[in-house]
Amino acid sequence: MKRSRLPALTTLLLLVFFYLPIAVLIVNSFNASRFGGAWEGFTLDWYARLFRERSVWLAVRNTALIAVGATLASVILGTLAAFALHRFDTRLQRAHYLLMYAPLVVPDLLMGISLLLFFVAAGFRLGLFTVFLAHTTFCISYVAMVVLARLQDFDESLLEAARDLGADAWTATRRVLLPLLAPGIAAGGLLAFTLSIDDFVITFFVSGPGSTTLPVRIYSMIKHSRHLPMINALSAILMIVTFGAAWASRRIGERNAA
Repeated sequence: MKRSRLPALTTLLLLVFFYLPIAVLIVNSFNASRFGGAWEGFTLDWYARLFRERSVWLAVRNTALIAVGATLASVILGTLAAFALHRFDTRLQRAHYLLMYAPLVVPDLLMGISLLLFFVAAGFRLGLFTVFLAHTTFCISYVAMVVLARLQDFDESLLEAARDLGADAWTATRRVLLPLLAPGIAAGGLLAFTLSIDDFVITFFVSGPGSTTLPVRIYSMIKHSRHLPMINALSAILMIVTFGAAWASRRIGERNAA
C-alpha cells in the first residue's frame, strides 16, 4: 500500500507558516532599508543603533528583574498551593482550586483593569513593585497547575517508607518529595518565567514611570517608523537567545538522562 504524502506535506506547510515570518524578520534586521519593503543592501547599522538605545536596555533590565522575582515567588507559593490542593479535599480547598484556576481563563484585559483598580484603591504607587505583584498573581496559577499534575502521579508510599525508616516530616519532604517533584517545579518555573517576560496587556495597565518592560517598550517603538529596523534587530537577538536556551536545556536533559 502506497504511503500518503499528505501528513508530510501538512507538516511542511505548518513549519513554513510558523518559521517563514521569523526568517523574514531576521533577514530584514540586516536590510539597509528602513521599512524592509525591498532589499537595499547588507548592514549592521540597526544593531549598532540598538546597542546605543539606552531605553531598550533599561526595559530589558526591568523585564529581567520582574521575571526572576515573579518566578521565584510564584514557584514557592504555587508549589505550596498545589500541595495543599492535593493533600486536602474540603469545601475550602474546592474554593481554593477555583481561585487558582480562575487566572488561567480570565482575559488579560479584565485582569489588568481589575489589578489597576485594586492598586489605585489600595494607594499603591504604580511601578516595578506593582508589576511584580501582578505577574506573581497570574504566574502562581500556572505553577500550581503544573505541580498539581505532577503530584497526582506521585506515589505516597515513598513518603510512608521514608517515615518508617526514621525520617521526620521535613527530612522526608526535602529528601524524597522535593527531588521527585523537581521536574514539575522546574517546568512550572520556566513557564512562569516565559509568561512574565512575554506579558504585555497586564503590564501595560499596572506599570508606571521608570517601570517599562520590554514588551511595552517595543509597543511604543512600533509607533515610530525610525524604530522599526531596531525592532527587527532586537527580535532577532531574542530569537537567538531563545533557541540557544532551548538547545542548552535539551543538551542538559540528555546529559542527565545518560
